[in-house]
Amino acid sequence: MTQHPHLHLSPDMRYLFDARGIAKRFRHAAIFGALDALVPGETMQFVNDHDPLPLLDQLRQRYGESVSINYVQREPGQIVIDFMRMHN
Repeated sequence: MTQHPHLHLSPDMRYLFDARGIAKRFRHAAIFGALDALVPGETMQFVNDHDPLPLLDQLRQRYGESVSINYVQREPGQIVIDFMRMHN
């Protein structure tokens, strides 16, 4: 039996990450940690009050093709992005 260091309990493999409630100085570290915890096929749905363009650049540099970035909603004050961990 394979043991996993964390449980993945969402039946649709989608996990909400609302950045609005996290102190700005901790946001990027929290986002990287959440993405590192995803297994291939899982999605983190990211919600924020502004378009995180510098963060997206950092994600592309750090993860390359292993994380897809897809805007679900892109309106002033309401940004929703799906980050999906891709199969290697």
